[in-house]
Amino acid sequence: MHAMADGFETRAIHAGQEPDPVTGAVIPPISLSTTFAHQEVGERRGYSYSRSANPTRSALEACLASLEGAAHGVAFASGMAAEDAVLRGLRSGDHLIVPDDVYGGTYRIVSTLLAATGVEWTAVDLTDPEALDAAFRPTTRMVWVESPSNPSLTVIDIVRVAAMVRAHGARLVVDNTFATPYLQQPLALGADVVLHSTTKYLGGHSDVVGGFVATNDAAEAERLRFVQNVAGAVPSPFDCALVLRGAKTLAVRMDRHCANARAIAAMLAEHPAVARVLYPGLPLHPGHDVARRQMRDFGGMVSFVAAGGPDAARAVVAETRLFTLGESLGGVESLIGYPARMSHASTEGTPLAVDPALVRCSVGIETVDDLVADLREALDAVHASGPQVGGWRGALQRRRRNARSR
Repeated sequence: MHAMADGFETRAIHAGQEPDPVTGAVIPPISLSTTFAHQEVGERRGYSYSRSANPTRSALEACLASLEGAAHGVAFASGMAAEDAVLRGLRSGDHLIVPDDVYGGTYRIVSTLLAATGVEWTAVDLTDPEALDAAFRPTTRMVWVESPSNPSLTVIDIVRVAAMVRAHGARLVVDNTFATPYLQQPLALGADVVLHSTTKYLGGHSDVVGGFVATNDAAEAERLRFVQNVAGAVPSPFDCALVLRGAKTLAVRMDRHCANARAIAAMLAEHPAVARVLYPGLPLHPGHDVARRQMRDFGGMVSFVAAGGPDAARAVVAETRLFTLGESLGGVESLIGYPARMSHASTEGTPLAVDPALVRCSVGIETVDDLVADLREALDAVHASGPQVGGWRGALQRRRRNARSR
């Protein structure tokens, strides 16, 4: 692993990825072998069976651990597999605290699979120190943080929460998917465990599914590797190679994601079809000052609440041209989603339900003027249609016909 004295971009390209000692290949070869020859019984060259460990996965784990400033890294087949491995550290009777705007997939695993094991959980506004302090029980073992959160982009003061978690003898887990290790370093801020869906910004090209956990706790890393091996939710060598390739350009991509998101947020803040913009880079965002303190930049995600309510929100996400309506986020292409019925549908009808007028934008790295124009045109059409039920459909159909005629 390259020394932490090396810069972030240097480590993204070189950590865990020395030239191949046999051929001199600058890019380490993808090791597809499922099994490895033993020198004799009980003696191996470092690898035995690819579910347990694989050279390409080892390279990925070393690289991403370096980027998070972690001593240990463990890769998984998906972000949810990584979450499952972390949550398996809880036992029946233990108590977990999660944010009250937690990601829909996290809510689903906590409220179903984890709850079925006898683990109790509470959803809390983690921006409220008194509410968080009151939520602790003698059995509280873990606090789960997303910052910025998905999709409301709530920013949590990780240093403050970490101090409170330590005082209560619990462990702090931070989902760092939205911020990425380039923008935020949760372990340095006091977190015990950091988690990623590498499907998102780390992979960066919407062509690989994966997850990753980083920690400085050797015992926790050993437990995670045990789960990784025994449960077997491991990424393939080819998937590991794709995430490694994506990580090499993470810094330059995030710089563009952030710049484009700032422009999108500025346009949304002035548009009459938008009731509220959720983006930590705006000075009026309640987490702006915390984000400035603990992040390098404000990220590539922007959410907003449509002034016309749920119908207007659905109209916008259905009619953009460059912003593709789809699940996921963090790719080079811009995506737009309707979380209430897509990524967070599992929270519908619960206290954690997403505002049905909220739209989530994963701002890509396309030409920024094109992105701003695309989203503005969709919003203009919705605004021009007025508040009549269904009135937006005619306006948007006219926009579609005009686009085809160009």
